[in-house]
Amino acid sequence: MITCSAVGKRYPGGLTALDGVSCDIAAGEMVFITGHSGAGKSTLVKLIAAIERPTAGSIVVNGQNLAALRGSALPYLRRNLGLVFQDQKLLFDRNALENVLLPLAIIGTPMREATRRAQAALDKVGLLERAKANPIALSGGEQQRLAIARAVVNRPAILIADEPTANLDAESAARILDIFHAFHQVGVTVLVATHDPQWSGRAATRELRLAHGSLVA
Repeated sequence: MITCSAVGKRYPGGLTALDGVSCDIAAGEMVFITGHSGAGKSTLVKLIAAIERPTAGSIVVNGQNLAALRGSALPYLRRNLGLVFQDQKLLFDRNALENVLLPLAIIGTPMREATRRAQAALDKVGLLERAKANPIALSGGEQQRLAIARAVVNRPAILIADEPTANLDAESAARILDIFHAFHQVGVTVLVATHDPQWSGRAATRELRLAHGSLVA
């Protein structure tokens, strides 16, 4: 599903975030990317999601070489990706249901079908009863679950999360992990970047450990 070949990323000023990272992630795996702060976890996630481009090597996602994709093709690639960020990127001028509806509205899904799918996504993360609530009225854990519902409403083949539990208490973090595990069990490829090594032993099928931009285990 995902192949990284000698991937490198160097930023202006000479900072090397990744250096020669090679890995394969099979369809249906749940893989955790771990490592210290600054190890390159978020950079690798952004490269796989085509948010940034590598300065060396190649990345193939679901059969598509990201280096060969034009900018106009990226939205179509991302329809197969569910992206969950640490800061959630929710729209606070819309309620929970409207936040989840947005990806479907962008691709022109009929409103009745979009509403049904958005409600189903909210139900999967335990937020259907809060569908009319604005994000500001939700707890941190609920906001992260709302972000997950929005990420999966398009039924992506790959779910990618960058530090999804970083700002949550232990109970909320465990619930988020359970949600990811549930998607993994139904065949979704799940990729989670986390600085917290305790989660990798609970649910992941494999761990990729980075240190100073290199894959070490």
